[in-house]
Amino acid sequence: MRTITLEEHFVTESFLRATNENGHGFPPQLAQMQSKLLDLGAGRIAAMDEAAIDLQVLSLAALGFDELDAATATPLARDINDELAQATRTHPTRFAGFAALALKDPSAAAAELERCVTRHGFVGAMLDGTTGGLFLDDARFLPVFEAASHLGVPVYLHPAPPPETVKQAYFSGLPGELGFMLSIAGWGWHAETGLHTLRLIVSGLFDRLPNLQWIIGHMGEGIPYALARSSGMLSAGAPHLRQPVAAYFQSNIHITTSGYFTQPPLRCAMDVVGIDRLLFSVDYPFSANTRGRQYLDSLAETLSEPDLSALAHGNADRLLKLAFSQSKG
Repeated sequence: MRTITLEEHFVTESFLRATNENGHGFPPQLAQMQSKLLDLGAGRIAAMDEAAIDLQVLSLAALGFDELDAATATPLARDINDELAQATRTHPTRFAGFAALALKDPSAAAAELERCVTRHGFVGAMLDGTTGGLFLDDARFLPVFEAASHLGVPVYLHPAPPPETVKQAYFSGLPGELGFMLSIAGWGWHAETGLHTLRLIVSGLFDRLPNLQWIIGHMGEGIPYALARSSGMLSAGAPHLRQPVAAYFQSNIHITTSGYFTQPPLRCAMDVVGIDRLLFSVDYPFSANTRGRQYLDSLAETLSEPDLSALAHGNADRLLKLAFSQSKG
């Protein structure tokens, strides 16, 4: 069975230099991942082969990118995307790309997305959390989403570290590294990205751009568990929306399994949004490919063959319009 993963990360030397010089480089807790993140060749492919993963859709692990000013980040994004494009050309059956975009200059970011899709064949963009303290429902970011809708490619919203004021209010005063861990994968990342997604819905973004497709990871960032209540409360106060909040998870929003390897969250997501909106992902190298493969294999006991194939590759093929070859480069 073919296997495609969508939240698989990399960095470049130019990105590390820029964020280190700015004082917002990789946190020490994550620095040990850098060698794997830098590898866009044999080592990464060997790790994929070990877990029988056919294709990774690669995206920048953008920690510190939002701290760069537009004059630095805009040309840097182009350099990062060009390096990723070289990797996808070298290994066209193993890698695809999500564009990195410098959102402090939204017009330039929209042009960069178009360049990446039309020239490099990228299959979408990955954005990370808030930009300059602003959620992406701010009107200034609309050109980026108009470009994605026009190009017919999805946007993947990935978590990012909290703004400093949120960090101090919510995640300070705990022993050791617990505040940091609580602010990221321990809870904060998922809570903020779920909130961010609901903001985008109630802002009317998907009514203005009904063809725009959105992806969130980590089994829906907690939303499936809460969607019935959230939709009931929010929809009642949003007469401007064309449909209930929950319905956007049938028309515009997709969910990946990245970093989540137990069955209860998947069963919840399947019950709430359905198998056709779910896509397999690992979150490499922050999660091991082999762990993702073990989880996917375990689902053969509970999912039908068509549902398992849809999760492993079919939904990604359709959403990303992938022309996938069985051969491996």
